[in-house]
Parts: sequence; C-alpha cells; structure tokens
Amino acid sequence: MGKKLIMEIRAGVGGDEAALFAANLTEMYRQYAVAKNWRFTVVDASENDLGGYKSIVIEISGEGAWDSLQHESGVHRVQRVPKTERSGRIHTSTATVAVMPVVPPQEVVINDRDLEVTFSRAGGPGGQNVNKVETAVRILHKPSGTVVASRVERSQAANRERAMDVLRAKLYEEQIAKEAAAIGAERKSKVGTGDRSEKIRTYNFPDDRITDHRIGKKWSNLEKILGGDFEKIGAVMRESFKE
Repeated sequence: MGKKLIMEIRAGVGGDEAALFAANLTEMYRQYAVAKNWRFTVVDASENDLGGYKSIVIEISGEGAWDSLQHESGVHRVQRVPKTERSGRIHTSTATVAVMPVVPPQEVVINDRDLEVTFSRAGGPGGQNVNKVETAVRILHKPSGTVVASRVERSQAANRERAMDVLRAKLYEEQIAKEAAAIGAERKSKVGTGDRSEKIRTYNFPDDRITDHRIGKKWSNLEKILGGDFEKIGAVMRESFKE
C-alpha cells in the first residue's frame, strides 16, 4: 500500500459536542502527523458555530502513515462534561473516522459521463480568505450518489484532481466492503470489519482513560494523547493487527 491516505472524520451522535470531539480527533492526528514529519492537508471541511467539525476530509502522506493509521476507521466515543453543559452532567458523544488509501486511477475506473462537476468560490475555515474566482470543486458520482469536494488548492484543475483522489478512495472502500462481506466470521472477529459503524475506542475524560475495544487495551494521560502523543497507541495498533 502507498504512503498516502484519505481520512474522513464526521460528527456523530451528540450535536455540537460531537462536532467539537471531531475537531479534537482532527487535532490529535494533525499533531501526530507533525511529529512524524508527514504532510497533513485539509481537503474539505464543514464547521459548526463553535469551531467543531460536522465533517472534515484530510489527506495524509509520508513514510509509515498508512501502517500507523489504517486501523483508525470506526466509531470513536467520548465521555465528558461538554463546555456547553451547565449542570455538570457527563455526556456521551461520537465521531466516525474512515481511513482510505489513495489508489491509482487504473485501480478504479470512473466514467466522466457519470460525473456531475460544479464549481464555487473557495474559502478557508470560517469563511476566511474567500476567493473571487470559482476554484472550489464539488463532484457527484451519479451511479453511487457519492459526493466529494475540494477547496484547498488555488486552481480548479488542482482541486478537481484532489477531489478525484477522494472519490476513487471512497469507491475503492465500497468495493472492499463488498468483498469483506464474504470474509469468514473468524477473520472478522480478529480484525474487525473496518467499517465506520463499528465502535472501536472510548475516550473517558472523568477516568482519564482511553480504551480500545477491539484489543482490550487501555491508556491513561488522555489529554496528552489527544494533544498528539499518539505513537503509544499507533505502535500497539500496528503490532496487534499484523497479518
């Protein structure tokens, strides 16, 4: 597998708190990427009013990136008192993570006639640095209904290329998911389905504990890990899921 991947993080159950948690996960992976000297590029994002992410698509590239992050796909659950909670109650919220390899064009055949491409003015997070020209690209793959977008580059052509990378990754993921349906129960129980609907990890703030439910491993110093000290988890994941 190559050195480049697409990561999509989406807020799940929990409204604004889920979006803030999605932003926490994004920052954890970003700081980890910085520490590993990987390239971390936000391709597209949808924010809420509190600075959280309803959804965000990221491209990460560098030596070892795929090996370290490929098993992050699934439901990540957080238990904590939200900043917006006045009575001090602990809430449970979720965010989903999907990690997909960037695949070469020949691996996924896409017919141009199946695409609906639209352009708009690009802008940074919060509407900053809005372009006067329509460089942002949105692509609808009509047969599957899959929609992707890119606004990070300064030209339509570059954004279209990035969006096509994301589209191929998503279509490839769908293809692999169909093939995985034929995998035996023993194999599934060992490695999980890799599906974003599978609960894989809980971040429990009151107990300062992160638990990975697939391997039964627990870590403390939760805030430090969310701050980017992810290698202690990444190393265990690589070892636990070796073929």
